[in-house]
Amino acid sequence: MSEVPEPSAFLRGMDRAFNVLTRICLILAGVALVAMTLMFAWLVYGRYINNDTPTWVEQVSHLLLMVIAFLGAAVGVKQDTHLSVVFFRSAVPSWVRTGFVCVTDVLMASFGGLMFWYGLELTQFKWKTLIPLINLPEGLRSLPLTICGALVFLFSIGHLIRLLLGRDERVDSIE
Repeated sequence: MSEVPEPSAFLRGMDRAFNVLTRICLILAGVALVAMTLMFAWLVYGRYINNDTPTWVEQVSHLLLMVIAFLGAAVGVKQDTHLSVVFFRSAVPSWVRTGFVCVTDVLMASFGGLMFWYGLELTQFKWKTLIPLINLPEGLRSLPLTICGALVFLFSIGHLIRLLLGRDERVDSIE
């Protein structure tokens, strides 16, 4: 039985950087979820106890929902927990499975690149318009889409690099 050599300094550095990005995304999404929960508690309190509904909650919750959804999706790509159909990959020989995974990584990187590019255009286009009630730039609504696109691109390229170097650790599971 041969020993698997240590990953290169490049792979270790890439993994460290991606793990830091993943942790930041999870923390931001978690903070956004807690903030959204507290805001809705305030909304219910204001509406039913004070008889004065805080109107800003809806607009801020839309922004927070974008942060939660898009950062969570990027983390799902990194951790390979996003939705996928693994039945076909599990039913074929390993060399075909590797081809499927490679094509999937290329498609995901392309999709992430397009999300980033067009998300950036949308964010720039909407930046000068203000969101009603909270007077923040409308571009903040599409900024999480842009960031998610960049992260999906990076994480997919990282998966592809690991796959091509024979260091892919992802495992398909049908559950």
